[in-house]
Amino acid sequence: MTATPNSESDCVDFVLAVLDELEGCDASAETVDDAFGLLAAQRRRLLLSVMRTYGESLTLPDAAEEVAVRETGCQVPNISAERVHEIYLSLYHDHLPRLVDAGLLEYDQERDLVVPIGLE
Repeated sequence: MTATPNSESDCVDFVLAVLDELEGCDASAETVDDAFGLLAAQRRRLLLSVMRTYGESLTLPDAAEEVAVRETGCQVPNISAERVHEIYLSLYHDHLPRLVDAGLLEYDQERDLVVPIGLE
């Protein structure tokens, strides 16, 4: 493992904070596992963050661009169309269906629109 001592400390602090929150939570172990599974992929976390930030429906191409911006730290003009397309495809085929199944988002395929239903 090549983590720096500071990042290890940050990770330990984060885990302890999460454990503290879980102690006061009455969610089942299955619910906690499902939630951590949904949050395990950075791209899903970024998509949820984008949808919470905007708080309204976005087209999937617009959401993919915003995820690309957050993922790369670059503005849209500096991100290749291929990169945005790859992100769009991974959202469409993998991440979005999981978040829809969990009840966090809805997806209108006809309009290619992502709706944040469970993020209020």
